[in-house]
Amino acid sequence: MHDLVIRNGTIIDGTGSAPRKADVAIDGDTITAVGEGVGEGRKEIDAADLLVLPGWVDVHTHYDGQVTWDPHLTPSGWNGVTTLVMGNCGVGFAPVKPGEEDFLINLMEGVEDIPGTALHEGIDWCWESFPEYLDALEKMPRSVDVAAQVPHGAVRAYVMGKRGADNEKATEEDIAQMAAIVKESLQAGALGFSTSRTMLHRAKGGDVVPGTYADDPEVMGIGRTLGEVGHGVFEVASDLAPEGDELAWMRKLGKETGRPVSFACLQSPMDPDQYKRLLQAVDEDRAEGGCLTPQVAQRPAGLLLGWESSFHPFMRSPAYAPYVDMDPAERIAELRKPEVKQAILASQPEFGDDPLQGPIALILGAFQMMYPLGDPPRYEPGPDETIAAIAERNGADPRELAYDLMMERDGKGLIYLPLLGYAKGDFDSLKEMMEHPAAIFSLSDGGAHCGIICDASVPTFLLTHWVRDRERGEKIAIEKIVESQTSRTAHFYGMKDRGVIAPGMKADVNVIDFAGLQIHAPEMVYDLPANGRRLVQKIDGYKYTVKSGEVTFENGEPTGALPGKLVRGPQAAPTA
Repeated sequence: MHDLVIRNGTIIDGTGSAPRKADVAIDGDTITAVGEGVGEGRKEIDAADLLVLPGWVDVHTHYDGQVTWDPHLTPSGWNGVTTLVMGNCGVGFAPVKPGEEDFLINLMEGVEDIPGTALHEGIDWCWESFPEYLDALEKMPRSVDVAAQVPHGAVRAYVMGKRGADNEKATEEDIAQMAAIVKESLQAGALGFSTSRTMLHRAKGGDVVPGTYADDPEVMGIGRTLGEVGHGVFEVASDLAPEGDELAWMRKLGKETGRPVSFACLQSPMDPDQYKRLLQAVDEDRAEGGCLTPQVAQRPAGLLLGWESSFHPFMRSPAYAPYVDMDPAERIAELRKPEVKQAILASQPEFGDDPLQGPIALILGAFQMMYPLGDPPRYEPGPDETIAAIAERNGADPRELAYDLMMERDGKGLIYLPLLGYAKGDFDSLKEMMEHPAAIFSLSDGGAHCGIICDASVPTFLLTHWVRDRERGEKIAIEKIVESQTSRTAHFYGMKDRGVIAPGMKADVNVIDFAGLQIHAPEMVYDLPANGRRLVQKIDGYKYTVKSGEVTFENGEPTGALPGKLVRGPQAAPTA
């Protein structure tokens, strides 16, 4: 008698093999049989007309703070994610010296748009070193497995203090101390190291992340620890400027250590074909025995603009200033008044000395790149659906149209601004990146950008859009999609015990109503500690999520089972 049997389902097993009908038997936290005649279970799930696939493995999240108070890591938990990796982009909360926690909070708030008030109230700082942080995570019950990377920003600030925060050049002694901390953290169970090298990543006060300007001796000195320990991914968020120099040190590090060096590969609207050069560099590096790996998105890195969002077209207009800090309901009541609307539309944005005034000005005025998001949301609209195009057809002012769109749904309407990955107005470039043989599906940013981005639903979007609903281009076979978001992501980070439905593998399973799978429009909620806000999307269609053999979600609701653990270091594949 098995503990659990999932019967009569259509299995997509995570290996890239074609779908097949079979039963799945689970005992304890392990899959013990797959096929016909597996025997009875103490508990059985009838999966007739449903899909059965491995739990999603999301390797680019920012739950470093939320993991200490939310056992379900939502919205990712709602989307069938059973294992996630955090500590990306060089930001996180360990190591930290007592009394310097505010620096890391301000860094995370600025870079990842996570409310600082929520982090202040939600985190119980019971660690100093990164191993102590892992120990604290290990004691917390949850429904999802979590793994962590060591963030460069925190390590640099810990070792170098203000010099590190100010991005001064590291000395040989500084580098040796940072390398020792990273090595200790990897040995304690970290799955990698991350760094930020982009001008867009700035602390709340406007300073770039510590390590942004790190020179070759620093990144190589730290990166070599991954080779010494023998595991881990070196994750980079980079502007790739200058492109050749950035790729050169990454390629050198990968070849020297034998460890993957992973960078965000995105399509820039300013250089739409850059991604082709980057993929070619990956091919050349791999042909030479290197480990350069592109992390690719599955829908554009897009901003959601609304009255409650961090950005919208009127946020820098002086006439809008009186309404910024209002209660949302009171604000909408004021914005409905014709005289208020006309005053705001007549008010031009002001930027002062903001170091990001260029990108912000683009966001505020790029109506030729903005689209009504809609409900249900549409992420691949055509060029005739931009706000600029609609306004031109109707002889209207695009600013007034944007205002009216945000007033829809009782003032909760959203405008979609796909910044990266939509330069040609469709997903064909994304598809080319997704299908590259070295690509790793990534960049969902679960837990981050709470007021402007809501992409934690991307694992679900893979099925709804890429497999089932896409109309403006070719779809992708379901077996390839599932493999890319399960076994490929898991194995890339050394977790070879999951991501596949096969005997001996960890019993992480999603049972899905494929026809009924639906992603709802994002909505702003205020459910973080200290009533912090975040954008979330509700999901329909996940009948059951099973984590380590226990049903953790049923019809989208948590069951109360909390079998999730901290993943410490690489996890070996099961023996035959």
